[in-house]
Amino acid sequence: MLKKGSKLYSILTGTCPKCQNESMYLDKNPLHFNKILKMNENCSHCGLHYQIEPSFFYGAMYVSYGLNVAIGIAAFIISFVFFDSNLKVAFIVIIASLILSFPFVLRLSRNIYINMFVSYDPNAKHK
Repeated sequence: MLKKGSKLYSILTGTCPKCQNESMYLDKNPLHFNKILKMNENCSHCGLHYQIEPSFFYGAMYVSYGLNVAIGIAAFIISFVFFDSNLKVAFIVIIASLILSFPFVLRLSRNIYINMFVSYDPNAKHK
């Protein structure tokens, strides 16, 4: 399921969507907040320019919105339905889960967005 060549591999690992040989990010750890959005300009293996056009990753905001809605709904269902909490506690759980998942959603939304436009090329050569 998670093998090189699949979109899911590139999305979950944050590797170049074209060759999947290196990370797109300068620092692989999303918990280093001062480097969370720092990306390489190009892939050193295949030469893919990550910033496909100016302000390319602004589109990732829409992906991030969808991911955050899904997390919020899941947090609500888990706290309100399964743990039978009141609405105030469910609201606090939603806010806490969104704050805790923020760095992961930020990176994941960028990974998903660039993978919508760039496909894996097994013949991508070093440039």
